[in-house]
Amino acid sequence: MKNFVLVIGSVAFDDVKTPFGERRNALGGSAVFFSMAASHFTNVRIVGVAGKDYPEDAIKMLCDHNVDTHGLEIAEGKTFRWGGVYHEDINIRDTLYTHLNVFADFKPIIPPDYQQSPFLFLGNIQPSLQLDVLNQLQKPRFTALDTMNLWIESTPDDLSKVIEKVDLLLINDSELNLLTGELNLLKGLDKVHEMGPKYVIIKKGEHGAYLSYQRSLFFVPAYPVYQPTDPTGAGDGFAGGFMGYLAACGNVSFRTMKKALIYGSIMGSFVVEDFSVDGLIDLTKNQIESRYKTLRQMVTL
Repeated sequence: MKNFVLVIGSVAFDDVKTPFGERRNALGGSAVFFSMAASHFTNVRIVGVAGKDYPEDAIKMLCDHNVDTHGLEIAEGKTFRWGGVYHEDINIRDTLYTHLNVFADFKPIIPPDYQQSPFLFLGNIQPSLQLDVLNQLQKPRFTALDTMNLWIESTPDDLSKVIEKVDLLLINDSELNLLTGELNLLKGLDKVHEMGPKYVIIKKGEHGAYLSYQRSLFFVPAYPVYQPTDPTGAGDGFAGGFMGYLAACGNVSFRTMKKALIYGSIMGSFVVEDFSVDGLIDLTKNQIESRYKTLRQMVTL
């Protein structure tokens, strides 16, 4: 039987415009991107909140991809909505609006049959809520945490408490600098490990990602694509690929995490090739393994 991975995060509609097109009312949110990516490796349990306007077809799509949705609350009101425009350099974007709607009052309730989930991914929500989730679970085997500049600056005490309790922290370069006060990558990593996590992933977008463990580093480049169409959700797809593979293995070691990092890069590449989660819907195992083989060849002598 596959190990379940439990994800807590946002469920949203995205209105996105890039140099290559635009999409309104696209399915988005960290929990949805993560779930769709992870589902290609293992079974997923999702905890989040959507409004009454969230389509039944979207929930069916998640269920059809081995995502257990009975932890997804449907609340009175409208679903979280985000709008953004990407520049010619697709790494640069402007946020047009963020309407939290029902997500503003989100209080994660973990269903009883989710509370023994062995693998947990705490998506980018308030650290106090992440702590509450940890208190509702019964000793997960492996816990990963995502955060952002907002929480580092506005709720540092709560964030420190949750970082202390997790096995893995995922952040980017600027967040590492803000969290530790260090511009040097290695010095920053040392400080994060001192805070508690055994493992740290530094996300570098189109330049790949580092995995750190006991002063050992492993680097994976981003899988190159001919046409990046929409980078929205790429980081969550990366996290889903990483955690999904790790849960499928059921074995947490630096070696398996290296392979998981490669699969994370691959799943992120499928996300950016299309709008919303479209690049993940009809994805096959052969397509994933083909990119895994190619990426391995790129970094092996």
